[in-house]
Amino acid sequence: MPVHEFTYDEVGATRNADIPSGYRWLRVRTELGSGPEVMRNAADALMEFWMHRALPAKVTASAPRAAAGVAVELRLGAGPLRVSAPCRVVWAEDGDRRAGWAYGTLPGHPASGEEAFVVHMDDSGDVWLTVTAFSRPVSRVMRLAGPLAPIFQRAYARRCGAVLSRLARP
Repeated sequence: MPVHEFTYDEVGATRNADIPSGYRWLRVRTELGSGPEVMRNAADALMEFWMHRALPAKVTASAPRAAAGVAVELRLGAGPLRVSAPCRVVWAEDGDRRAGWAYGTLPGHPASGEEAFVVHMDDSGDVWLTVTAFSRPVSRVMRLAGPLAPIFQRAYARRCGAVLSRLARP
């Protein structure tokens, strides 16, 4: 996967929750429930893009499951507020206690950066979703949104947690 197609240089930085300087960043953590069944349900809903579809977002992906190199396009909103966000999965993992993936922005995305979605089960059996992102505005609309853009990003991350919590229930 050529790095030059991405709109930023720090490809893969979310893998270890590294936040490069010069970007707005966020980290939102949501408890989803507890136990292996919640973990598996959450992992499948995340890895198969069901969380995003239930937001609701229109998701087009080049594969049914997240994996490095999979092209993903998210479309949110309607009419003049419709946003198209082309991305590519930069890393993915799918284990018994941790599963997740991150996408990096491609040309045409209103922002430049990376966003990771990771589900993990801690030692006490609680299951969590952590959304980590770093970004800079690229489109005129994003730049004009100024301080509102991070508010919407944080609301989006919280919505991901609420939706995945519902999808993960046994």
